[in-house]
Formats: sequence, structure tokens, C-alpha cells
Amino acid sequence: MAEHLISLDQFLSLRKQIPIIDARSESEFIQSHIPGAVNLPILTNSERVIVGTLYKDKGSEAATLKGFELVGPRFHQIQKEAIRLFPNRKIIVYCWRGGMRSQILSWLLEMMGFEIYRLKGGYKTYRTFTFEEVRKDRKLIVLGGKTGSAKTVLLQKLKEKGEQILDLERIANHKGSSFGAIGLPPQPTVEQFENLLAENLLVLDPSIPTWVENESRKIGRLILPDRLYEQMSKAPLIDVQKTAKERIAHIAEEYGDLPEDELIAAVKRIQKRLGGLRTQQAIEAIQEKRKADWIANLLIYYDKTYEFDLTHHEEEKTTILDLSGKSLEEQVLLLLKIKNKIEPA
Repeated sequence: MAEHLISLDQFLSLRKQIPIIDARSESEFIQSHIPGAVNLPILTNSERVIVGTLYKDKGSEAATLKGFELVGPRFHQIQKEAIRLFPNRKIIVYCWRGGMRSQILSWLLEMMGFEIYRLKGGYKTYRTFTFEEVRKDRKLIVLGGKTGSAKTVLLQKLKEKGEQILDLERIANHKGSSFGAIGLPPQPTVEQFENLLAENLLVLDPSIPTWVENESRKIGRLILPDRLYEQMSKAPLIDVQKTAKERIAHIAEEYGDLPEDELIAAVKRIQKRLGGLRTQQAIEAIQEKRKADWIANLLIYYDKTYEFDLTHHEEEKTTILDLSGKSLEEQVLLLLKIKNKIEPA
């Protein structure tokens, strides 16, 4: 069957029905890739180093010949793996720039009866697109509140009501504190985070507001794109207020039964900021299963941090909303009522 060379717009449409193969090396794929793609390398990590070095030293022809020498014995293995993974024999392929590696893969699979759609410009084209997408202007409403205010729960409830949300912590695989990585998969790379962020933004209507949780510039080890963070800092913010008892109860439900050693390790990560005495008190409370005590201890630190972060937001765009003692349904209705008053232009 013939190969079809497709644009990025065509790719974004076709990928809804057709699986994707990334022909780059394993390390390139791990660093970042198009979400949903399967890695089927034409050159492995070590082979890519050899070919790249030869290209620099002796030029394109020598590198090309060496590449075929290295990968040639594996042609049948690549074909068999593709047939196993994609029995319908209809795929999209890409490499770094849509060049030799994806062309070779396309050629190999065409011979096995595959229908091939090859992305023009390769991953570089897609990456340029996602880089720009996460830096576009958007209408945002920021949901703030001290640790334990159940902001993530409120975001999901707003989504259930038909509101647009951007759940940065879910995309980042981190809840934003020293405890934020416990029980979650590893965080993506910064580049892959931006790809995933762009994919989430793509399904949102930019003409209407999107709710987003108030975050620091960093979520775990990931850094928010500057333009997005700047827009969050200038957007209307609803500062949710709840009692200390409610916040402690929420944190206890979310974190209280996590492995003791991981909780203690999280406390030790912020030991310099907590101070020796408070650190020891928190650790002892964790060991003695006194959830409310260690949580209350740490909230002293996290509340100060939140109050400092709040100073980075424009005060005139901040609305304080006391949700103490309210049911989740009541809380969401009050948030929507405030939204109708402050909706960004």
C-alpha cells in the first residue's frame, strides 16, 4: 500500500482512529513523545550514538551505510513486532524530523501490507505545536485555599457540573507538597509535561473560563510554563476558607493511611523549614498514629507558605469565600455564584 505524508492538522484528526508508532530511540521516547504513541525504534540508543558519531566524523553517506548495517539484521524483528502490535495494519509513524528513520519504518511495513501515514516534520513539528499551545492566552479562574481545603475535590465537582477545569496536579503526577508524590506514578519530564498539558488544553474552549487550582511555579520537580503561570497570577482568584478541623480531617483522609516510612521521609524533606523540634514532634505523632497532631503541626508551616504565595496574586482580583460547614453541593453552588460575578473578560 502507498504511504501518505500528512500535516499536523491531519495527524491530530487521524490519531483518533489510527495508532501511532514512534521510530526514535528508546531514550528519545522516554524523554518525551506524542502521548499514546508506541515506541518501535529503528536505531536503538547505542546504535544511534554510533551513527551520529560517524555522521559528524565522516558525513552522511558513511552514517547511512552504517545505519543499515546495524539495523538490517533486525528488519524482520521490527516487522513481526509491528504485526503483533497492530494487526489491522494501519498506522501513523513519526521520527524526530519525519526523515530517514520514519521513512525506513514506513518502507519496511509497506512491504507487509501496512497502510502508512507519516507525519511531515515528525516529532519536532508536534513539539513546536505543544510548546506554543501551553503559552496561549486563556481565560482562567484560580481556585485557592490553604492546604487541606479540598481544592482538587472541588475542581472535580465543578467538572461534573459542566465547568471546564485544568487539573495540573493530575497531569504532573504530584499534589504539590513534600507529600505530593506518595502513591503516585513518577513525574513526566518537563517536556512531556508540556505535551500532556497541551493535550488537556486542546479539548477546552478558550472562549470560556477554565478553573485551575492555585499552584506555585513548581509542582514537584516540574516547572509551569512562564506564560501560563503569569496568567494564573493575574487571573481572578477565589480564596476558599475552611476551619482547621475540616482541613485536618480532609488531609487525614487523603494521607493518613499512607506508609509510615514515606510520611516520615516527607517530613524530613522539609526539616530545615520546620525546625528540629517540630520535625521530631511530627515524626513521633506519625509513629504513634496521632494523625490530627502531625497534620496540625505541619499546617503551621504550610499555612505560612500559602500566605506568602498569596502575596504574588493581585489583591484586587482575590475574592474570599468561606465554605466552612457547607456540603460539597453547597460549596460548588457558591463557587459558581462567585464565578458569575467575576468571570474574566
